[in-house]
Amino acid sequence: MNNNLFTSVMENTMIVTVFILLIVAMFVAARIAETYVAKKNGDVNPGMTTRKMVIIGIFSAISAVLMLFEIPMPFAPSFYKLDLSDLPAVIGGFAFGPMTGVMIEFIKILLNLILNGTQTAFIGELANFIVGCSYVLPASIIYIFKKNRQIAMISCLTATMIITLVGSSLNAFYLLPAFAKLYGMPLDALIGMGTAINPAINNMFTFILFAVAPINLLKGSVISGITLLVYKKLSPVIKNASLTASEKRAAESEI
Repeated sequence: MNNNLFTSVMENTMIVTVFILLIVAMFVAARIAETYVAKKNGDVNPGMTTRKMVIIGIFSAISAVLMLFEIPMPFAPSFYKLDLSDLPAVIGGFAFGPMTGVMIEFIKILLNLILNGTQTAFIGELANFIVGCSYVLPASIIYIFKKNRQIAMISCLTATMIITLVGSSLNAFYLLPAFAKLYGMPLDALIGMGTAINPAINNMFTFILFAVAPINLLKGSVISGITLLVYKKLSPVIKNASLTASEKRAAESEI
């Protein structure tokens, strides 16, 4: 483990506090959405079934593995990389609702901390969780209202726009200043790393416009495309064992 987790927690109390509050907010939003839709549809919320817990565990592990495979982007500094670790959370959220998606995101981060520790005083992990949930939550919330291909496309498109907006705003107002403080360097030095790659980057706005926003837009687009391609085939398999005959037919008809 690269850093001692306990020491990092003690030295970065504020970051950990914000992290906890954001985790709670994500879970609350997911729970409210699921409860509202269940009441609207007259459904009985089954809560945490055994199959759902198994899926969450498996998908969290897959997400943690995917998090290890990071792809550098030629238009951004080396500390910005693309990974597809949010994909299992989106599929899980589509299948069982936003609460499942958020839980997969949360456990993914825990697994990554256990396996690799933190080199960013939790700043990187916080960012990954927030940005991941900014896609998973809106996508799964929109989709649970009416599960068909058109709504799936709308949910993915909306989530892609939201992840781009949230990722860009988070970097501009929190992450980049936090990283500059963490590593004891002026903010201009980080922007200069972008300038070295793209001369059009010369301030915070252009850094976000030409480096950060494109990464999040690309990430959302790739996750959306893969989700729309594979979810219909995976849905009956994910849900099959716990569904009635009519529910199985409904699962097979999704997107």
